[in-house]
Amino acid sequence: MLRETVLVFAALVVFAGATTVNQCGSEIPFEDSTQISVSDCDKPTCILKQGTTVTIQIKLVPNRTINNLVNDVGAVLFNVPLPFVGVDGTNACENIYNSDGSKAGCPLQPGVEYIYKNSFDVLPLYPRVSLIVRYALREGNDKVICFDVPSKITK
Repeated sequence: MLRETVLVFAALVVFAGATTVNQCGSEIPFEDSTQISVSDCDKPTCILKQGTTVTIQIKLVPNRTINNLVNDVGAVLFNVPLPFVGVDGTNACENIYNSDGSKAGCPLQPGVEYIYKNSFDVLPLYPRVSLIVRYALREGNDKVICFDVPSKITK
């Protein structure tokens, strides 16, 4: 299980420029192609190079007040969903910024544009495999945003 967990962590490092991603659980492209940005990846399959740091940015404009956001992050490896230990279930509010770059946190107000920013290291010990990164931000059981990024860990 530990080895699988490491894989899931590596998968997330994939994300920053606009990136084509899919709606969760499908191969249908995400409705707004400018909303999500993964570093060094314009369109899948995103290459995650061992020994690098990858960033993700997500533009959010809530249609209601959001009091709390949680990272809901994992990978699908060989059709098995695995949580991204160390990120999955953690507080996403500390990664929320105003459009001018200043720290926003929660709550998020309706009609206001926010940017979620995070980064992850792809460690050299991560195995080289293909997987799907599933990234979501949720409030309670409600997924505020959810998308899949086909990825591959390489040397």
